[in-house]
Amino acid sequence: MAFEFTDTNFKETALDSKGLKVVDFWAEWCGPCRLVGPVIDELSQEYDGQALIGKVNVDHNPEISTKYGVRSIPTILFIKDGEVVDKHVGVATKASLKDKIATHM
Repeated sequence: MAFEFTDTNFKETALDSKGLKVVDFWAEWCGPCRLVGPVIDELSQEYDGQALIGKVNVDHNPEISTKYGVRSIPTILFIKDGEVVDKHVGVATKASLKDKIATHM
């Protein structure tokens, strides 16, 4: 299961630690998010120990969503060493996400 980023743990887990974080902004009512969700879960297992891959429920964590200007979901941020290095808005294939992860590892 993918890591759950929250308003409370985001700074510590995504910004203050080294390495690559892949953060999927989603909501339960979002159809495209339900397509991306299982891919994020698979990637979190595949890259366990190499990158922290997880999700932010925008309905439960409005602070992070507002801070990063997330207006459309799914939005996937790639954060490396505390800085956003890439962003994808909309449905993404597993292959395209793996390519982006490889680019930023």
